Amino acid sequence: MNRSKFAALFVWSILGCALLSSGFAMAKLFQNDGKGDFANPTIDLGTVVTDIEKSAKFYTEAIGFKEVQGFSVPPAFAGEAGLTDPKLDKPLNIRVFVLGEGQGATKLKLMQIDGAKPRLSDNETIHSQTGFRYLTLSITDTKKAVARLEKAGVKPLAKSPAAIPETIAKGIFLTVVKDPDGNIVELVGP
Repeated sequence: MNRSKFAALFVWSILGCALLSSGFAMAKLFQNDGKGDFANPTIDLGTVVTDIEKSAKFYTEAIGFKEVQGFSVPPAFAGEAGLTDPKLDKPLNIRVFVLGEGQGATKLKLMQIDGAKPRLSDNETIHSQTGFRYLTLSITDTKKAVARLEKAGVKPLAKSPAAIPETIAKGIFLTVVKDPDGNIVELVGP
């Protein structure tokens, strides 16, 4: 067997192993352990943004998410599945950010779709409109979180951090900020 045929065979065998391995990983992800109807009790949140770089910087530097491998959804599938307008015919490029490690880590999926003109939401307050209104993150240290926000140039809203009434949670504070698109993010912790 010549070198080029051997190299091609080697590459195809590696690719085959990778596909088989990812198939097993996907199958394990969706196995039902008999404990309920959901394969994972943690939800992923997808957010369309107007400036992907600004949003990525906000969620990593100001909030503390870690970016991991993202993915791209082909235009035809995104349109057929109802994710995007089929006439747009653009791939759905998704950047993924996590809190924590492993399968149960919270995932925030940010996307900016070329050619789409998303409407900005009225995010003045949480009661400004219907829909998912804010993201709550449980933190371990309010002072540390506020220092990270300040370093990133993000100012908390109103009188944040605010002590939560003791009848609700003793010794816990609420810090409210907005991301570059005005989405509300609350940080809750001691």
